[in-house]
Amino acid sequence: MFTTGFKFYFGLAAALVLSAVIYGYATGGEHVGPITWGWKGGVGEHIGYTMLMASGVVASAISFVIVAFRDADPSAQAHYLGVDEIVPTATVTGSYWPVVGAFGAGVGLLGLVLTPVLFVGGIVICSLAAIEWMMDAWADRATGDAEANAALRDRVMAPFEIPVAGTLAVGVIVLAGSRIFLNASKNGAVFWAGLIAILIFGIGVLYAAKPKMNRNIIAGLVLTCGLAVIAGGVVAGVDGEREFHPHEPHGEDHGDDHAEDDHSE
Repeated sequence: MFTTGFKFYFGLAAALVLSAVIYGYATGGEHVGPITWGWKGGVGEHIGYTMLMASGVVASAISFVIVAFRDADPSAQAHYLGVDEIVPTATVTGSYWPVVGAFGAGVGLLGLVLTPVLFVGGIVICSLAAIEWMMDAWADRATGDAEANAALRDRVMAPFEIPVAGTLAVGVIVLAGSRIFLNASKNGAVFWAGLIAILIFGIGVLYAAKPKMNRNIIAGLVLTCGLAVIAGGVVAGVDGEREFHPHEPHGEDHGDDHAEDDHSE
């Protein structure tokens, strides 16, 4: 029989592949190109189509791996290990990654309307949330000790999470900030740049002055400020850039006047 994990990932794979086909036709796919991976016709916008189709293939592969190992079923594990029963593990802890995945899905839907950049960003967020959620589920069932499970997860994921999170945070803040600066007036851009710098500096000073402060408070402040900047960037991006008036170099008009005077003479 098919396991619960197989049903979930296989259904996710089917939804991703169907989304890739729909996205391909919606962005200019021709004939049966989106269905045949570009063999018979175009697939439309390549980046989004490739990301969706690749995610579907990965989810499908995971589903077959899970069903092959019987979804980590305790009775199957006991049979393969040659023991009567497996020691029960600790209760699965709560996870906020489904919320992050829902946010990524929302960003992807906005990207279908606004720009492919947001769509690809939403796919990236959903992919990272899926990986993190899977690692949390794996760590929770690794042993019967919750602290050992947390340490095991950090040992595996921390070398990847820290640089990726830092890169994404800087990239998103820079992108959102640039949209705000380009939308605001000259003085407004200076004001918003100063405000963002003060917020970053203030949070850093607060953390340095009170290192024993609850990390949830610091994380909440950082998340609130980050979401405010991102929301401002989205609103500014939808509103568009302000009008820029290029300055003509001095002397060109005078040169034309002299040329006209010489011609008249």
